[in-house]
Amino acid sequence: MTISDLKKRFQNELSEQYSTSESITLFYIFADKIFGFTRHQLRKFENQEILKDDEDTFENILNDLKSGKPYQQITGEAEFYGKLFKVNEHVLIPRPETEELLELASHYIKEFQKENKIENLKILDIGTGSGVIPIILKLNFPNAEVHALDVSEEALEIAKQNAALHEVDIQFYKKDILNESPSDMYDITISNPPYIGIDENINIEDSVKSFEPNLALFSPTEDVLIFYKRIAELGKSHLKEKGLIFLEINQKYGPETLELYREFEVSKLIKDLSDNDRMIYVKK
Repeated sequence: MTISDLKKRFQNELSEQYSTSESITLFYIFADKIFGFTRHQLRKFENQEILKDDEDTFENILNDLKSGKPYQQITGEAEFYGKLFKVNEHVLIPRPETEELLELASHYIKEFQKENKIENLKILDIGTGSGVIPIILKLNFPNAEVHALDVSEEALEIAKQNAALHEVDIQFYKKDILNESPSDMYDITISNPPYIGIDENINIEDSVKSFEPNLALFSPTEDVLIFYKRIAELGKSHLKEKGLIFLEINQKYGPETLELYREFEVSKLIKDLSDNDRMIYVKK
């Protein structure tokens, strides 16, 4: 089998799951991983026969893709905020909406620093998953002390690997935030907690439900706002005066989530680029 034959096979066998352009893009992603060739180089060698071991590897990849497994889990990495992060079945694949949350947070944090003349921030990320949020914040604010919590040991292991990959110092803690409290006071709290209701299960793509951790997707109780209620409580007890909270939320519950933060000095519901209620900004 030649590289050209393999490319055609990708297009044919993935036609039910992906468009032609998507399947070609996936082919180039995996060809780069396996052959070490760029897209341009592959065109030069498209008539080259491939080794049987490489053919078997591509066979396994095709089977995984046809089963609905996200390609990021197959490669073991995902791009986020212009950087690569390790991912596996224990962490959510980071989404573009979370990049928007970080853009929002970075903007207001810079304003916060100017207004309050604070250089050494203390930041808490609740439900860190793969660690993309605290890592990007640490890169954006290198003088900040950044803490990150998660209930999952497996997720924390990936987060630690990502912190090492990007050479940032972050303190990670295993903590069930619904039943435990942080041990410090913070200037900034940020979170993208599980916010999908149990009743919304039927609306979630099978590939997401089958391959990404339900613990990170779905509210653990019938109360879809349980994490937001808890973070509001912690905002009163563990957020410093004038401190800020940034949240990614379920678009179906924008006003209801915002209502939980009405007692704070400022609380705003902010839409994402798709015009969905997606983020909340709070100032104490």
